[in-house]
Amino acid sequence: MTKLRGLVLAGLIGLLAVCAPPAQAVVFTPAAAAGQLAASAPVPVLLQPELRQAPPGPVLDPANTNEANTLKTRNKAIAAGVAAVLLLLVVWGRRVRSKKRKKRNDQAAGK
Repeated sequence: MTKLRGLVLAGLIGLLAVCAPPAQAVVFTPAAAAGQLAASAPVPVLLQPELRQAPPGPVLDPANTNEANTLKTRNKAIAAGVAAVLLLLVVWGRRVRSKKRKKRNDQAAGK
C-alpha cells in the first residue's frame, strides 16, 4: 500500500510538472483605468535598474589558508584512523562469530 501511495504521489507531481502552464508576469489594467490613463498625461517609461557589480570578496591571508589546510588535513587523518579502527572491530567481530558458529555446528554434528 505504501508503494502504491508513493507511486500515485510521484505520478501526480509529474503530471503537474508536465501539464502546468509556465509562470508568466501579466499586468492587469481594468478597462475603466485604461480609459483614464489614455486620456491623461503620457505614462513615463520605466527605466531599467542600473546593474551594479558586487563588491570584491574578502582577501585571504596565505598564512591563515595554510593553517586551515593543516587543520583540515589533521581532522581527515583522525577521521580515517577512527574509520580504520571501526573496520578492524567489525572484521574481528565477524571472525569471532564465524568461529563460534563453526564450533557450535561441529558440536551439534558430533565431531
